[in-house]
Amino acid sequence: MPENRIESPASVSTLVGGIIEDAQQLMRQELALARREIQEELTKAKAAAASLALGAVVSLFGGILLCFMLVHLITWVSHDWIPLWGSFAIVGGSLTILGIVLLYAARNRASEINLVPKRTVETMRENVQWIRNQT
Repeated sequence: MPENRIESPASVSTLVGGIIEDAQQLMRQELALARREIQEELTKAKAAAASLALGAVVSLFGGILLCFMLVHLITWVSHDWIPLWGSFAIVGGSLTILGIVLLYAARNRASEINLVPKRTVETMRENVQWIRNQT
């Protein structure tokens, strides 16, 4: 006939203490993982911002020179049929439309940056569910 053992209160409290300690350690590890994932996303965002700023400055200088050249080219090719101010309007309007398209594309690209660590949030939910099931 099998023996029925009754756990002593000390062993149950030791078991519960061990579960709590493991849960705390697991949460600390999950938080460390979350910090690392956030740092990786911030590093990506910084690199993207630096590239964007540098590209914008260089393009600005080159674009200004090309715009003046294009304005004078339009006036020259039209044999002064289009006045200088009209050439500036053509170039300025075209650049405004292009700028709006580029800003829209940059906004879409920026929306892809995710600062919430999805994997960590999911594993933390699983861990909380597991802890609830253990108690």
